[in-house]
Amino acid sequence: MSSRARKNVRVAIIDNSIDPSVYKPVEHWGKFLEVPFESFRAPEGRFPGLKEDFTHLILTGSEASIVEREPWVDDEVEFVREAVAQGCPILGSCYGHQLLALALGGSDRVRRCPRPEVGWYPIDILEKSGLLGEEGTAYAFCSHFDETVGLGTDFRVLASTPGCPIQAFELAGRPVWGIQFHPEIEIPDARQFLRSLVGLELPTSPVFADALRSEPRDSGLIRGIVRHFLGSGAGK
Repeated sequence: MSSRARKNVRVAIIDNSIDPSVYKPVEHWGKFLEVPFESFRAPEGRFPGLKEDFTHLILTGSEASIVEREPWVDDEVEFVREAVAQGCPILGSCYGHQLLALALGGSDRVRRCPRPEVGWYPIDILEKSGLLGEEGTAYAFCSHFDETVGLGTDFRVLASTPGCPIQAFELAGRPVWGIQFHPEIEIPDARQFLRSLVGLELPTSPVFADALRSEPRDSGLIRGIVRHFLGSGAGK
């Protein structure tokens, strides 16, 4: 993206985290944006006005479950639908990826995973795209117990894993993308996140402990993703 176009970009990060002291999505994404951004706490009912001077939206991950929804999620669903209708470029990550599917396809487009993915996984990039680059295999951090399923023909599936057939999608004809994995969480941050989750002594803590013992591998997809996303609609 040219420096002139970059000057016209301003990002609103919709922060879906429940405990920002444990999961820090604004910090993770902020490392890579290199453009002005502002964050809004969705669980507290805070969203930007779509008439404000924001050009792009990022919907972050969350510790919450998309299938056990709190009331604030309904407000975000309506916000997302309006943003899509207005043609705003949107990138949803993990929970944000699932929330896009919920908002655009309904509640039967999200479900619990047959088996959670936590740790570093090989992502099968199914075809060349501006978002993910060339077809092939790339590695990224994952942490999810829910997933997106059964998307219609309005969606182009860009990536998958054996355990999660929809790892990334693009909404046909719109600058809207969802990614189930977490390319924005670099290895040191991912390891700290996992340690924090283990320390909470949750019923799922053994899953996070197992992930800590796995080999971390990151192909650096985040830079291409951010470049393509911010280039969409730039200067409009």
